[in-house]
Amino acid sequence: MRVRESAVKGKFWRWGYAMHRFRWLVLVIGVLLLLSFAIFAQKTPGMLKDNGFTPKGSESDRGFIQLRDELGVPLTMLNLVYTGEGLDMTAKDHQQAVMDSLSDLKKLPYVESVRFVGTPRNEGHLDVLAVTVSLNLDTDPALEKYPELKEHVHPPTGMKVYVTGGPAILHDMQEASKHDIAKSEAIGLPIALIVLLIVFGTLVAALLPMIVGLMSVTLTLGITYFIAQHQSLSNFLPNMVTMLGLAVGIDYALFLVSRFREELKVQKNVAEAVAMTCQTAGKSIFFSGIAVLIGLLGMLFVDLTFFRSLCLGGVIVVSISVIVANTMLLSLLGILGERINSLQVVPKRFRKQETSRFWERIAYAVMKRPVLLVVIVGGALIYTMTPMGHIKLNVPNAEVLPPSYESRYGSELLKAAYDPRMMGPIQIVIHTEGEVWEEGSIRQLRAYSEQVKGVSGVKEVQSFISSLGQHSDAELAAMLRDSSVKAQIEGNKLAKDHTALMVVVPEKDTDDPSTDSLVRELRSLSKDGLGIAVTGGPAYRLDIIDRIQKEIPKVLTFVMGITYIVLLLAFRSVLLPLKAVLMNMLSLGASLGVVVLVFQHGYLADLLHITSIGYVSATLPVIIFCVVFGISMDYEVFLISRIMEEYEASGDNDKSTAEGLKKTGSLITSAAFILVVVVGSFIFTDIEIMKALGLGLGLAVLIDATIVRVMLVPALMKLLGDANWWAPKWLRMRSQLKAEKE
Repeated sequence: MRVRESAVKGKFWRWGYAMHRFRWLVLVIGVLLLLSFAIFAQKTPGMLKDNGFTPKGSESDRGFIQLRDELGVPLTMLNLVYTGEGLDMTAKDHQQAVMDSLSDLKKLPYVESVRFVGTPRNEGHLDVLAVTVSLNLDTDPALEKYPELKEHVHPPTGMKVYVTGGPAILHDMQEASKHDIAKSEAIGLPIALIVLLIVFGTLVAALLPMIVGLMSVTLTLGITYFIAQHQSLSNFLPNMVTMLGLAVGIDYALFLVSRFREELKVQKNVAEAVAMTCQTAGKSIFFSGIAVLIGLLGMLFVDLTFFRSLCLGGVIVVSISVIVANTMLLSLLGILGERINSLQVVPKRFRKQETSRFWERIAYAVMKRPVLLVVIVGGALIYTMTPMGHIKLNVPNAEVLPPSYESRYGSELLKAAYDPRMMGPIQIVIHTEGEVWEEGSIRQLRAYSEQVKGVSGVKEVQSFISSLGQHSDAELAAMLRDSSVKAQIEGNKLAKDHTALMVVVPEKDTDDPSTDSLVRELRSLSKDGLGIAVTGGPAYRLDIIDRIQKEIPKVLTFVMGITYIVLLLAFRSVLLPLKAVLMNMLSLGASLGVVVLVFQHGYLADLLHITSIGYVSATLPVIIFCVVFGISMDYEVFLISRIMEEYEASGDNDKSTAEGLKKTGSLITSAAFILVVVVGSFIFTDIEIMKALGLGLGLAVLIDATIVRVMLVPALMKLLGDANWWAPKWLRMRSQLKAEKE
């Protein structure tokens, strides 16, 4: 597993030679695959109907399922939020007008009930009225029926209506996802093409990386279409695939095309140039792909469909990018040969000729004062990380969308007009040994209710017992023998057979840390023979965050540990992989610090067209870590492998560092800039999670490819000297044996 470039004609050389020999066949197969999968790729976003945040198997998830199966509580609901400027929407005539306008909606077979929200209002906001529409459909069918539902919602004269709730939010997210992909491509691809034209100077060479990037994304989305037929996937997957596929695909092709143009000047023919390109840049791309895959696989430790979907999409698109670059692109290079320098756009005299000298001077300047630079630059990056110490994590719902979307705006109106603690309370599903109507069960439920009321942070407790007024256990049991009373309680979804629902309203907001503590304390109460499941919005949110935070140590250990081992075998050095891992942590931490400042505290939010929501999505730290850790290794692999090549030729650590930076500095900077442009374009899209991901990834790569690679790496290479290349005897022997075998 070494990345050293060698004159020995190894496996990668032979593969490259084969791609040249069968170049027309490879091209035809590639074009046919592209055309076939393109048909399905455009349908993929519409297939993805899950946001991926359900903590399956958790106590809150079990509780929701019990509410649905045992009490008949509909888990799919829409909220229709009506506003009337200057109108008192609490007036009976206006309420009747709203209900009359929904008469056709009530007739739909899957609409279970239509009722006004009974939650107490916040002071003022009399111009807002909310209606809850309960559906006897699961999420996927409800999403399919959403357009039909929407057609039956018409506000009375003088009013406006905004549809929000689960299906509406998911529908808007699907639309936003399609819009975001088109918008990001419209912003990122033209700028990437301009950079490629400046780097290569010819249109033919500049277009090849664009082809690889677009082909990788198209094939991945086409493959995902078939997977989505059998597996629930998050609707964030297409955005992730587009972001990562374009960035990585273009970068990989940039390195290959650049190396091929070098090899054309020194090899005897095109076949040899293609083969040596594969042996050098192709091999580096292969190892870089492995590094990215390791980072992405870290997301599998978090048991949420969101992470598994992004991991799946990322793994497929990175793998496809490596395959397309080392097959289709190599065949195209073989076909084009010297014509890759055709259609010159930027005259040679305008393209920098002194760039390599510039990077060489930078390297030697950095190595003159390595200690000072390490202290200053390292200290600055660590300082930028400090906002992470006050990070507030939460799980967004409608907040993933900007206020311009109907479901987000309706959600904000709902929160402003009604007490959110009552709209999304803690729910406790209780199972009794006997039927809930029996006197013994009532005694148990009352005792448990008193326990709950005694917990700090509880504002109010409601159940079927409290709904019947102040009575003794025996009196309640007698009342419940009346079938009409029992039917009313069952109709209100408060109790049935052996199951009862208890609603707990917290004193603080549902996303307040004290409410998290309340959920934990409720779960720790004595059950006294009862089956208890604490669920509801606050518990659901807590289970998601806990599931993420619990697995973070495993994610970090896996990604950093496996990356270190791969780089240890690739570079045959103990210190170089360790340095790479630590440098990545610095750039990652600094970028996350900025994300906290922008999204949680609102710095520069208006400039970046970001709605600061006072917290950071709980998913972001894991995604940014897993994606950036792998991508950053691309540049580490390309830079260190070139330094390693020079060191093996000269044995001079300082000279090899300068030469390595000299030969790769311009290329790495160009590749990083393209990646920053592609992922950074998502800052100007609509979905807040993707905006934050675009900002975090873009900043991390920018910091990594400039400050870290240009300043910290040469400085540390100088400080460590020949120790950079120390390796245990067994590793050196293994490398020698493998070289001899090849």
